[in-house]
Amino acid sequence: MNGTTYLNNQYIVAMPNLVDSNFFHTVTYVCQHNEEGALGIVINRLAGMKLGEIFKQMDIRVTSATAAQIAVFAGGPVQQDRGFVIHTAGGRWDATMAVSDSISLTTSRDVIEAIAVGEGPEQFLVALGYAGWSGGQLEREMLENSWLNTPFTKQVLFDTPINRRWTEAASQIGINIRELTSPAGHG
Repeated sequence: MNGTTYLNNQYIVAMPNLVDSNFFHTVTYVCQHNEEGALGIVINRLAGMKLGEIFKQMDIRVTSATAAQIAVFAGGPVQQDRGFVIHTAGGRWDATMAVSDSISLTTSRDVIEAIAVGEGPEQFLVALGYAGWSGGQLEREMLENSWLNTPFTKQVLFDTPINRRWTEAASQIGINIRELTSPAGHG
């Protein structure tokens, strides 16, 4: 990778040799990557709670029983008390960053309130915390074969069962990640 290649709106898939407990067998959706660093949300690790618990903690009125049962993700080891919503574009929320033409990342309360009453984005994933890298750190980790980058698809993010996202994200580029050994990857 050179300094002008950024991984915005792509997945980074943890290589089998990445044993850091925060990222072992994870898929991270890269929302922002530039010379200052990177921010991503892990999309295949559950936080062990339902959205209803978040509504209760935030004292948000709920009229959508189905929304209350939606699983919350553990988005990464940084700021685990802060919520992040990856969602299909559309709607006007207070703190939204467009990741692509079709996907946005919102961190404001108003999107959670809308979800609670069934008026949120068409498709979404709610996570607590994020994964962050300082300037050049993700590039170094890519060169060390810690990560494999693959293209973004809505299917992996919203439709693939959570326990299959790691293998599905890698298979998009024809790789069976379970068959890779430590030396494989970017060289």
